[in-house]
Amino acid sequence: MANIVAIVGRPNVGKSTLFNRITEGRTAIVDEQEGVTRDRHYGRGEWNGKEFIIVDTGGYVSDSSEMFDTAIKRQVKIALEECKVIIFVVDVVTGMTDLDQGVADILRRTKKKVLLVANKSDNYEREVDAAEFYSFGFDELFCVSSLSGSGTGELMDAVAAELDEEKPEDVTGLPRISVVGRPNVGKSSIVNAFLNQERTIVAPLAGTTRDSIHTRYKAYGHDFILIDTAGLRKKNKVDEDLEFYSTLRTLNAIENSDVCLLMIDATQGIEAQDLAIFNIIIKSKKGVVFVINKWDLIENKDSNSVNSYTTAILEATKPFNDVPIVFTAVPDKQRILKALEIGLQVHERRIQTIKTSVLNEVMGEIIEKNPPATVKGKMVSIKYITQLPTKTPAFAFFANHPKYIQENYKRFLENKLRENFDLCGVPVSLFFREK
Repeated sequence: MANIVAIVGRPNVGKSTLFNRITEGRTAIVDEQEGVTRDRHYGRGEWNGKEFIIVDTGGYVSDSSEMFDTAIKRQVKIALEECKVIIFVVDVVTGMTDLDQGVADILRRTKKKVLLVANKSDNYEREVDAAEFYSFGFDELFCVSSLSGSGTGELMDAVAAELDEEKPEDVTGLPRISVVGRPNVGKSSIVNAFLNQERTIVAPLAGTTRDSIHTRYKAYGHDFILIDTAGLRKKNKVDEDLEFYSTLRTLNAIENSDVCLLMIDATQGIEAQDLAIFNIIIKSKKGVVFVINKWDLIENKDSNSVNSYTTAILEATKPFNDVPIVFTAVPDKQRILKALEIGLQVHERRIQTIKTSVLNEVMGEIIEKNPPATVKGKMVSIKYITQLPTKTPAFAFFANHPKYIQENYKRFLENKLRENFDLCGVPVSLFFREK
């Protein structure tokens, strides 16, 4: 299971404030991003050298005067199933409520680690008042103030103690390709089409979550791990918000893959939820291929249909629009193997190493013809370029005045790297350092 931490609790106890504190209040914690739906937020963080995803369920449940709102039951159940650590937030000012007790009743039945947090504990008197929450029966109580940050360090130490030291590496060393996307875009269908090939040899491998199955795919000269996140649960056994649940599965799949096949429903076009998943993939530094599925359902296609659709997608994904796009029709198995082949090509680009001599020869000539602009009377000169030893291509540019290199010139350099070294579908990082 990937390192996922969920913040749960009734409305208005300070869940979102705590989320913002964790994702923004420490320099070691980076990369907050909006999630797949408007009112749910996901952040990527690091504490004590351990990386994790934190899920803020704030805004997911509307205020309710009922004893135990059905929606809260759903969100807590999903958190129990998908997360490694659960932060249960209560409000020391309001005190214990029936709704708090209802959440606690469910959390006590889980085998997951639950950290009880009495928020708004701004002074000694409130810390004393927080003692009533020990009646919930959890091992520890953390008195914190999300607003000021008091006590959050001790809380995060406890969170980090429950997380894996690092992501488990696949012992085979094979590429890991995941199929991700919104519900009902055809993920199950395309995975079944991949695996139902007569020449396919499969062997089940341990997945990272109970709903993400890793399968060895070995056919047509290919050998990789296919991560299936689609249709793995029977609906009659699940009482949940399927959209939210799908998002958590997607996060797990992205974290444990090298390349993501992001499926889009051709009949609906690229939507905000698709772009949110795309941004998560890019922020996670994974390779990506757009798979436009259900292309057979598009009526009145002509010779320009593919080009028009491609242009619309690349326009929506700016500024990162160097992405391969494949149009598929799963029932007829049109171009589904091409999607796999391109995904493996993206993986090769992602792990490629460019010789420093070649890098400086090619980029040096480009920089000489198109030097950085002079800023505040400072003439900027880039002296040397090298690729950093990272899992995804990252390049260091050494200059006399790196802080004066403007953003538009940085984008220019990235575009030239892509043009000359075939980095389509691969996120690239550029760093500028003083020579």
